[in-house]
Amino acid sequence: MNAALVIIFAFLLFSLYLGLQARKGKDMNLEQWTVGGRGFGTIFVFLLMAGEIYTTFTFLGGSGWAYGKGGPTFYIIAYGCLAYVLSYWMLPKVWKYAKEHRLMSQSDFFARKYDSPMLGVLVALVGVVALIPYLVLQLKGLGIIVSQASYGTISPTAAIWIGVLAVTVYVMISGIHGSAWTAVVKDIMILVVAVFLGIYLPFHYYGGIQPMFETVEQVKPGFLALPDKGMSASWFISTVLLTALGFYMWPHTFGSIYSAKSANVFRKNAIVLPIYQLVLLFVFFVGFAAILQVPGLEGSDADLALLKLSIQTFDPWVVGLIGAAGLLTAMVPGSMILMSASTLLVKNVYQVFVPSATDEQVAKLAKYLVPVIALISLYFTFRGGDTIVALLLMGYSLVTQLFPSFVLSLTKQNVVTKQGAFAGIVAGVATVAYITLSGSSVGTLFPSLPQVVQDLNVGIVALIVNTVVTLVVSSIPMRTARASAERKAV
Repeated sequence: MNAALVIIFAFLLFSLYLGLQARKGKDMNLEQWTVGGRGFGTIFVFLLMAGEIYTTFTFLGGSGWAYGKGGPTFYIIAYGCLAYVLSYWMLPKVWKYAKEHRLMSQSDFFARKYDSPMLGVLVALVGVVALIPYLVLQLKGLGIIVSQASYGTISPTAAIWIGVLAVTVYVMISGIHGSAWTAVVKDIMILVVAVFLGIYLPFHYYGGIQPMFETVEQVKPGFLALPDKGMSASWFISTVLLTALGFYMWPHTFGSIYSAKSANVFRKNAIVLPIYQLVLLFVFFVGFAAILQVPGLEGSDADLALLKLSIQTFDPWVVGLIGAAGLLTAMVPGSMILMSASTLLVKNVYQVFVPSATDEQVAKLAKYLVPVIALISLYFTFRGGDTIVALLLMGYSLVTQLFPSFVLSLTKQNVVTKQGAFAGIVAGVATVAYITLSGSSVGTLFPSLPQVVQDLNVGIVALIVNTVVTLVVSSIPMRTARASAERKAV
């Protein structure tokens, strides 16, 4: 057994220990299990949200896209910062409303705002469907990281099974408390490892960051800029918009809002998180450094850039620390996703159709559903072949369909009805499903349009369809009521 594998397993056991210890002294009812009794302060909420944001995507997807795509990769920096700006005004309102009405899930918010349990069911189903590729993303990343960092001693399949078993155990026992404590270790690790690699590797191989970019530009002219077609400026802008609007629409991110003890927590985080977003730059530097040092990685293999360059450069014990950090970037968000998905299905689907279920029964069923969702995700993990970023973008296209009815519900005079919200979400999701299954793009759907329109992110098409349907359907009851009032007046 090599040193790298020993270090990785030591951190796995330590994270499992933290997850199990986190439940001590707490009555694990549904409120404690899902939202931590609404008692988390600024630090824990920061770590939870950072834990959900800086995932295996940070480690593998960011460096993989820098290696394989070049300039378009920088959209990842932009959308998070825009989302944090929006959060300064949005999240305190959500938290206040959730506390007043004792909400525990994202679907609770929609169901209560629109006085429609069936809308809550729809939102829950959309959320779970979107979470599956997101969880698959974490599991694929976990398998890649552990297998590569252990020098092939552990296969990706075995690594995924071990990681899923550990996460499932501490999620069932400790819920969000386990995720929060593991996030403490994860965030320290990711910060140290990412910054170290992003500075050391460019200097080691090129003599600095600027010389690295100059060398890449000489070998691959134009690679660091946005192309004229495909991932052009219009693709960049539309993708940043889509992902910024969908940023807080993920059920596990939305649910973590409820765990704060005050609204001011989010305002403080909105100030700090954009700075923390800069950690991604160092991950990109690793991907750019690998272009000439680890050539020939094609397709989904580009996600291996960071690990292959690290193995080529460092001793096993350093690779072990890098692998341990990567392991935690999968486990923390993976645990939140499992918990959120099971809560949504039980509280916002099962309980709607079985209203006689007690809170105790709901809490037990939510915990028992965790391994079921884990097994379903494992099935898709072993069958899928998409790159990590592609999986993330597909999930984003789905959850962003919740944004129009969400943001309008925060206004003083919401013009959207429950019928409009329902119809808009269905229309948006159906559009995403058609585009995804048919492999279409705006260019293939509308080939006669200018190139700047053809390059738009296809998720924007679904969002436009969603918004139009939402407003049109919402206006129908208003017109009917107005016409009825006029007839009575006559």
